[in-house]
Amino acid sequence: MHIHLLTLFPEVCHPYLDTSIVGRAQKSGNLLVSVHDIRDYAADHHHVTDDTPYGGGGGMIIKPEPVFAAVESIDGRDSDKSEIILLTPQGRLFSQDTAHELVKLDQIILIAGRYEGFDERIREYLVTDEISVGDYVVTGGELPALMIVDAVARLIPGVLGAIDAAEKDSHGESGILEHPHYTRPVNFRGWDVPDVLLSGNHEKIANWRMKESLRRTWQRRPDLLIDTQLSEYEKEFIAELAEESVVKWK
Repeated sequence: MHIHLLTLFPEVCHPYLDTSIVGRAQKSGNLLVSVHDIRDYAADHHHVTDDTPYGGGGGMIIKPEPVFAAVESIDGRDSDKSEIILLTPQGRLFSQDTAHELVKLDQIILIAGRYEGFDERIREYLVTDEISVGDYVVTGGELPALMIVDAVARLIPGVLGAIDAAEKDSHGESGILEHPHYTRPVNFRGWDVPDVLLSGNHEKIANWRMKESLRRTWQRRPDLLIDTQLSEYEKEFIAELAEESVVKWK
């Protein structure tokens, strides 16, 4: 897969892209990430990429010319297996399902904005998708773009060491949060690792982890359970948690 990241601040992106899983994915050849400085595609001598909005108002707007030129310099952008994505609060909300959609592509072009926003013609005539990473405000689109690169990279076959590692992530294939994790020492400041994890009984450990995943999801993100396919045993455990909650608040 080839991911292109278009930005006004490439220096923000390189340290993360060259590190950890994303960095190793590129070194192994499973992923290629190209960072494009939008300023390089500005036509004027001063490489101006923004201007004041027509109609007045505060803030600066990213001009259409350099963004169009940057995207049009990329081969294969019109392929059925390529998407041009604008990072914007107005886009559809990014999720694990979205990451699974994107990993099926051969090429992704991510456009990270700054300032007050983009000239509307970029949105209307250039991009094929718009994505938001959440209902909050950040300074620019670089962090959202890096989040998407990371989430997608983890799903590329061969990127993670264990074959099923991506499936075991929180919000992975199971659709629920991960169970608690523990490591050495067994006792830390009087707090012990649960006995079941020291038992060596893999069946009991798996059952404990399943229940703790459900418990944590029920307590912290019950909305995730709405669309999750649960076994009858898991449904019974959720019913027990619900009953416990009722008793607790009586």
